[in-house]
Amino acid sequence: MARGSKEMASVTLPSRKFLDDLAAKVPGRPSYATEVVDLILAEARALGASDAHLQPTADGLEIRWRIDGVLQPGGNLPLGVAANVIARLKVLADLLTYRTDVPQEGRIRSTPGDVEMRLSLFPTLYGEKAVIRLFAAFGRYLQLDDLGLPAEIQETLRRLLGATSGAIILSGPAGSGKTTTIYACLRELVASTEGRRNLATLEDPIEVPVAGVAQSQVNHAAGFTLETGLRSLLRQDPEVIVVGEIRDPATAEMAFQASLTGHLVLTTFHAGSAAGVIGRLSDMGIEPYLLRSGTLAIVSQRLVRKLCSCARETADPAHLLGLSVKRACLPEGCDLCGGTGYRGRMLLAEMLVPESNALGTAILARSDVERLGRLAVEAGMIDLWARARSAIEEGLTSPAEVRRVLGAT
Repeated sequence: MARGSKEMASVTLPSRKFLDDLAAKVPGRPSYATEVVDLILAEARALGASDAHLQPTADGLEIRWRIDGVLQPGGNLPLGVAANVIARLKVLADLLTYRTDVPQEGRIRSTPGDVEMRLSLFPTLYGEKAVIRLFAAFGRYLQLDDLGLPAEIQETLRRLLGATSGAIILSGPAGSGKTTTIYACLRELVASTEGRRNLATLEDPIEVPVAGVAQSQVNHAAGFTLETGLRSLLRQDPEVIVVGEIRDPATAEMAFQASLTGHLVLTTFHAGSAAGVIGRLSDMGIEPYLLRSGTLAIVSQRLVRKLCSCARETADPAHLLGLSVKRACLPEGCDLCGGTGYRGRMLLAEMLVPESNALGTAILARSDVERLGRLAVEAGMIDLWARARSAIEEGLTSPAEVRRVLGAT
């Protein structure tokens, strides 16, 4: 569902063709850097990578791809070409080519229908490291139906997007697909309202343009922060407000106040679970009545890699890694999956809706996260671990992948 979830073609990483094409480039030619950068970007798109890493080392420039959330080797460039290759990326992103001592960020220009890309540069011991983030190609993941959400969560989320007030919070760690989900919600709103609602966003940064939405990017250097932007945006007669991420108490309180005064607010927040969102916001000083009355739903999500068809079944308890499942499949690795045993990713999600009287009372009483989670499950929430166990028993993913993503508890 998220960046990099596109299934790869039959390839062994690093790709032999890519390595051969790379080796065929002549470092002394004036067009070398341009050709190499074009080759790297094309390979990243072809592999469905979410990120391309170019890291300078003592011996050259190391290339790695993040595919299905995991870094994979991509080859190396010889010593002495790193600066020119990074300079070419700077030109594409309209960055300062002569500054190598400070971090820089920019968007790589793309043609209509192409993959959107963002470049991040960071100075290191051996030179500037470049990370290129590739967003979903135009036309992909347009609606909620494309995300792979559990049916009951998708149905509830679609219903809540029609609300006139309240907050919908998407939570999870970096790389869990929160941004993809929130953009899908925006597109759903655009399609369903046909211009009859004023949709506005505050983002840091804007990742993908969405037609029919007034999108704004914060500018910290100019004093245009999420907090100041949200305060001003409320004077723009918005009906739906997307706040890219809640990062501080001031922004959180303002977002919840907006959710109680006739605005539908969508935002993201870093927390380990849906109940953990309430706990962390409470720790930030948000009053329980705001959390209880202002929250429509909290969706916590993760992305796990899907097993390739080469996987083999096992019932050996040692392979179940302490998970309460009866059977599982293990990754084997073949040419089709590049030897990884996995192809593509799937979404695990839980949704907490504080409609239950017991859950609402617990929120007002500032109950701990464990109790909130237990009450949410009693009220009908299927939590992330239950989703993960079902995915394992259905042969969709492996115990090792679940442990990698969800941890030991």
